[in-house]
Amino acid sequence: MIDPRLQTLRVLHELGAVTATAEALHLTTSTVSQQLRQLSARLGLGLLEPAGRNVRLTPAALALVEHADALFLRWEEARADLAEYADGVAGRLRITGVATAITAVITPAAARLREELPRLAVEIGEDPDENRFELLLSGRADLAVVIPAPDGPPHDDARFVQRPVLAEPQDLLVPAGHRFARCARQGVALAEAGGESWIRAGDPADQHQLLLTACARAGFTPRVRHHAVDWYAVAALVAHGFGIALVPRLAPVPEPYPLVRVPLRGEPLPVRRFVAAVRRGTEEQPPIARAMAALCAAAGDREVQGV
Repeated sequence: MIDPRLQTLRVLHELGAVTATAEALHLTTSTVSQQLRQLSARLGLGLLEPAGRNVRLTPAALALVEHADALFLRWEEARADLAEYADGVAGRLRITGVATAITAVITPAAARLREELPRLAVEIGEDPDENRFELLLSGRADLAVVIPAPDGPPHDDARFVQRPVLAEPQDLLVPAGHRFARCARQGVALAEAGGESWIRAGDPADQHQLLLTACARAGFTPRVRHHAVDWYAVAALVAHGFGIALVPRLAPVPEPYPLVRVPLRGEPLPVRRFVAAVRRGTEEQPPIARAMAALCAAAGDREVQGV
């Protein structure tokens, strides 16, 4: 902090009288005089000299005022910068999320925040080997975009605020020569794929469970022959005829492979739902509230495009 006695000296230089300085600073004249004597003693320099009934600043005091002016200018600039941190438009925001959420909503939201709040540093991590709710609880993340899992915290868990962000349809991924490939426009009912060999695709924590649940609702248990987490590996298995796969609409499919995405029709359609979660009590903090709004905006853009 800047020595307040420097401000007293600056005001005295401006007003030219101890009494006027005391009134301006809401101090007594004796306090003003004491502050200036203390400052003079600390510096080992005379700061005031008599000028009739008043005093005037010595050359050393005038030089000190110039430095004090520069200090107070920098202090006001610092306060302006710090106000941005207090208002949540500066600082650091850490977001963790599953890969397709990073592609679909987190990256567009972070780009929007970068434009709106250039002093807010957004850090993004996929953290595939971490429990993202534990990252929130430990403070290693401020916001998580997750897919609810059976072993995850319930929606009304008192530790978190969870808000729906995006519903992602699922498609069938089949080889180009498959009987379903010609149905890419009108789609197929999942029940029609009951006799197929399946590749368990994606994260076992959510995508495999979704496959089992969707097939059970369609009236069959999938005959799973292979499994792969990486979507490029899934694409290779499907392209070479090892089975078909249930894939999220946002999952990337390599262009070189002879593959066809076939939309599903009928009810109930398998859908993967993304939820944005934060520690309860932080949801109104400006950077987190702005990030949540940016996520919802990015999700809205996706829905307009039909995801």
